[in-house]
Amino acid sequence: MLDTPHIVQTTAQPAAVIHLTVARSDMMKVFGPAVGELMAALAAQGVKSEGAIFAHHLKMSCDTFDFELGVKVASPVQATGRVKPGELPAAKVARTVYSGPYEGLPDAWGEFVDWMKASGHEQAVDLWEVYTVGPQSTPDPAGWRTELNRLLTN
Repeated sequence: MLDTPHIVQTTAQPAAVIHLTVARSDMMKVFGPAVGELMAALAAQGVKSEGAIFAHHLKMSCDTFDFELGVKVASPVQATGRVKPGELPAAKVARTVYSGPYEGLPDAWGEFVDWMKASGHEQAVDLWEVYTVGPQSTPDPAGWRTELNRLLTN
């Protein structure tokens, strides 16, 4: 289920990120360990996270995800291992919130893209998802909430 989509102008938000290029089929294998690595690096530096984990997809193909897994931070992070300073960009985006299990995200994105096209919005290549409520918050996938953001060119 999608909330009513809307257009927003975001501001640049500093983040700590790990850049990953993985096969779609490997996403579930690498995501959790990368989150653990990211949060351990922040803890070691005494840097507080602000908000939920996100995936900022830079390129997507049928079989590969090229993205930054990250979290917004209250203060700058120092590069260590795979963890680097990054940011969610200042941009005009279409935004909605999907409620449900992660397996439903492809259909939710399809519905969201249809809304953008029907509304006359031209999409840029990159997008991001913010996992605001997930398995870390509740074991019931029906209660999971993922914020969907798609950069717009117009």
